[in-house]
Amino acid sequence: MKRPARVRALFALVVIAVSVYIAVTVPVRLGLDLRGGTQIVLETRSTPTAEADGEATDRTLEVLRGRVDALGVAEPTIVRSGEDRIIVELPGVQDPRKAADVLGRTAQLSVHPVLGTAAGTDKPKGEGERILADEDGERLRLDAARLTGDDVKGAEARFDQQSGAGWHVTVDFEDGKGWAGLTGEAACHPAGDPQRRVAIVLDGKIISSPQVDPSVSCDVGITGGSTQITGSFTSDEARELALLVEGGALPVPVETVEQRTVGPTLGAEAIESSAWAAVIGTALTAIFIIVVYRLMGFLATLALACYGLISYAALAGLGATLTLPGLAGFVLAIGMAVDANVLVFERAREEYGRRNRPSGRSALTAGFKGAFSAIADSNVTTLIAAALLFLLASGPVKGFGVTLGIGVLASMISALVITRVLAEFAVARRWVHRRPEVTGLASIGRVRAYLTRRDPQLMRRPRRWLAVSALVLVVTGAGIAVRGLDFGVEFTGGRLIEYSTGSAVDPDRARAALADAGFPQAVVQSSGDDRLTVRTEELTNAEAVEVAEVVAEVGGGAEKVRDELIGPSLGDELRRNALIALGLALGAQLLYLAVRFRWMFGTAAVATLAHDVVILTGVFAWLGKPIDGVFLAALLTVIGYSVNDSVVVFDRVRELWAKDRRAPLARSTNRAILQTVPRTVNTGIGVLFILAALAVLGGDSLTDFALALLIGVLVGTYSSVLTASPLAVELEAYGGGRKRGRGRGHGGSGRAKSGAEEHSGRAGAASRGE
Repeated sequence: MKRPARVRALFALVVIAVSVYIAVTVPVRLGLDLRGGTQIVLETRSTPTAEADGEATDRTLEVLRGRVDALGVAEPTIVRSGEDRIIVELPGVQDPRKAADVLGRTAQLSVHPVLGTAAGTDKPKGEGERILADEDGERLRLDAARLTGDDVKGAEARFDQQSGAGWHVTVDFEDGKGWAGLTGEAACHPAGDPQRRVAIVLDGKIISSPQVDPSVSCDVGITGGSTQITGSFTSDEARELALLVEGGALPVPVETVEQRTVGPTLGAEAIESSAWAAVIGTALTAIFIIVVYRLMGFLATLALACYGLISYAALAGLGATLTLPGLAGFVLAIGMAVDANVLVFERAREEYGRRNRPSGRSALTAGFKGAFSAIADSNVTTLIAAALLFLLASGPVKGFGVTLGIGVLASMISALVITRVLAEFAVARRWVHRRPEVTGLASIGRVRAYLTRRDPQLMRRPRRWLAVSALVLVVTGAGIAVRGLDFGVEFTGGRLIEYSTGSAVDPDRARAALADAGFPQAVVQSSGDDRLTVRTEELTNAEAVEVAEVVAEVGGGAEKVRDELIGPSLGDELRRNALIALGLALGAQLLYLAVRFRWMFGTAAVATLAHDVVILTGVFAWLGKPIDGVFLAALLTVIGYSVNDSVVVFDRVRELWAKDRRAPLARSTNRAILQTVPRTVNTGIGVLFILAALAVLGGDSLTDFALALLIGVLVGTYSSVLTASPLAVELEAYGGGRKRGRGRGHGGSGRAKSGAEEHSGRAGAASRGE
């Protein structure tokens, strides 16, 4: 074994060993959409006296951390996101009302002397005075605050068993003199006088305004620095009040801009369905490549298993959160790994067809060498899409970008290192050398043999293919104008709640019941035999409870399985980021392809990507499917996948042009297409197995995602061959490119070998003029 082969083998062993260790010792952190729970995104707001900068957000996070810990939630997560956002994850919390109320309260505590009662038209007079209603609705005139939340040392909820007064909150102040002075002043007024009262205010509302006990002496007050806040508290209300008082005030106010709740049942179903989709889709793909490539296909299957191990270990080792779209990205990246193996094997088959007495080792070496640039370029373009998802998306879609990026890198290690080590070891065996047909590389394959016999001249009339593409573009694009786009709550703001009902519910009946209950704008859809989805404008948590009661009444019971709340500011931001992501994706692809190839190839590829985006969006418009964050993930994935096929074709055009710079572009492009079609067909079939499994077995939550990818893959495969290539030919013809030797349509007359014939070693056929 030569030194490079030993280095590759050692590297593969180290990667696999480390991956096994991490997979066994470090568990993957599941997102809330898989294990169930609530995620709340809070955004800090500036006030006239405090700016919501990074420092204020950090101080706010620490206060919120204390509140979250006091809620008693197992394994909560609270992290800062950007300059002014805080993400709180509460596993197992299905009712977000209490958590949202506790987290969103500013908790500005202050204690005031009472100056007297106030009439309905009275206004504050002196500086710092306030007029607020007490517990019984009586308006009190309050002097400026003497104590604030900063003076509180601790607070505790207690139950008075002796007097039977119920729950109260005991508050201890840091400096007892301040509390003694305040109560001593109040004690100087006669019993029953409003000025003998002390008002405790929380967030602009009087929560307690007790009279100072008659036993307290004037100017002496209550010593010890402790007091009780009494009222008709339940145990939960008393604990919540103690939590807010002790935790202190938030430095700046916060607003809930996003709230997601997923039931544990839906999460368990998603894990099970995605796992089955991964197993069945991977098994079908493995069987397919073993049938096509025999021994090499079997070794590629082993490498795919290593890919799964490496991806899982990378997720665990990086501490990344595995979300539902992330699972889909994990499964989809299997197709990318298959693509890399197919590229190598098809190149090796070409090498067998080109030489009279080839060896398995030389064919494999040539295959890896020839396929490397196409593999690198196609994976870089996919990584661009994954990076944009990570940088511009939020929530589960960001998780999809992470897993897709990890999957692409793992697929390159799997195909270029592990597969190569296994394949080179196998072909070096004597029994394999004596039986080259067992490798699956010694024959050119049925697709290539068919193309060799027919020798189609696809680029003879490129405008015909462009006309077909334009027709499809117009028909699908009309759906956007005729039907419009059904934007999801991520882009419009609002609330989407999905229920599992006791029996099947007619959406019209549920819609009428919600209208009678005061929700006339609710959009109700049935998403299964016993699933009902309600989409409205922004609702409070209390209003969401009313909606649940109405659905339970018409559905014979209702269990919330999903709840998403998106604030209008976040909806605008997500919509803006979606457009930025699409623009950057197209611009980044154009820049990369212009650098790696010629300008006309980059322009043709990006125009084809825009063509694919419009078609996929138009199909979803005709079908009435929602345009949401998951669709955006699918769309950017289609962009990455579609450009893969274009890159493979253009990479071959570049190679053929380098060998014969006098050849017209149309002829070189036609040869490149014929040479790469076997790879396109085999890769497409492998990916379709994966996506079909996701669509059928992935459950309701992944159906639209898998459908978008299925449509995108089919359209992308067609357009990369029969839209991007003809467009590049036309751009070269009319953009000042190389015109020499160009005939009316095909690129010259005379005799020339087709790509399939050249690499199969068969006799050339006359290339037909137009």
